[in-house]
Formats: sequence, structure tokens, C-alpha cells
Amino acid sequence: MLFVLFVFHQIAFFQLFKLFQVFEIIELPKSSTPPIELLLLADPSPALIETYLANGKCFIAQKQELTIGVIVISQESPGLLVIKNIAIDEHFQGMGIGKRLLQFAIDFGKNSGNKKLIICTGNSSINQLALYQKMGFEIEKIRKNFFLDHYPEAIYENGIQCKHQIELAFSFT
Repeated sequence: MLFVLFVFHQIAFFQLFKLFQVFEIIELPKSSTPPIELLLLADPSPALIETYLANGKCFIAQKQELTIGVIVISQESPGLLVIKNIAIDEHFQGMGIGKRLLQFAIDFGKNSGNKKLIICTGNSSINQLALYQKMGFEIEKIRKNFFLDHYPEAIYENGIQCKHQIELAFSFT
């Protein structure tokens, strides 16, 4: 009986997983309210979020009417695109949504004639660092003490204090 219940739960999980693989990525019009609660998962600074939302394009991953992920992309200079924020609703993490948003950004960058796509994260963001490198991003720079100098409160993730910003790049050439 216990084995049957376990198998049933495993099947239910995979059906739920498949259900949420079907979502669309759409650009959020500037006149719409961005999903601030999601953006704050990746960046605890409302002031910084407001700045890059004003200058970038915000895309959301949406399943029916539910926003399950967000990515903000900014054209920093000719040929250089930067992912300013990427976040997935905590209930939907680990389902490949972040990977799909990253692939969307890579395709967007390539199709818009850019040479490079940059993403930055913290030294404590172990899972994100692994994902970005699996997707073809390579570490280019480490900005020592970035989070200590730019954020008023200490940030901890995975039991590690986030101190340094790591910049990774995806080259289209």
C-alpha cells in the first residue's frame, strides 16, 4: 500500500511538472505593473529594480494568468546586452523555467545582433552559478565586496554571506 501511494505521488508530481512546462514568455508593456515581489527575490534593492526597469525590457513567464517568472534585459551599449534580473516564483523553482528564460535571453540577444550577453550574480548563489555555466556563460570578472559596498544589509544565501559580484558572459561570436 505504501509503495502504491509513493508511486501515485511520483506520477502526480511529474504530471504537475509537465503542466507547468507549458507557459509563454511575453514582454510586459511599460504601462503594466511589473512583478516586484518576484524581482525582489533576485535583488533586495527596490531602488535598483526601479532603475533597471526604466531602462530595460521586462519579460514574464506566464502560465494562464499566473506570473511564474521574470527576466529584465537591458541594452547597455551597441552589441552588449545585460540580464539585470531573473527570478522564478519559489513554488515553481527547479522546473526548468529559469533555464527557459535564460535561453529566451540568449535567443533575444543573438536575434538582435548583439555580440555579448552579461549576467551578474553573487558568490553565494551556487545554483545560479552552476546553471549559468551549464548554459554557456563564462566567468569574466569578480567585483570584490560589491554587495558589502552597495547593499545596506548583509545578504546570506546557502549559509554563505554574499560579498562579491560575479560577472558571467555569453559570447555570440
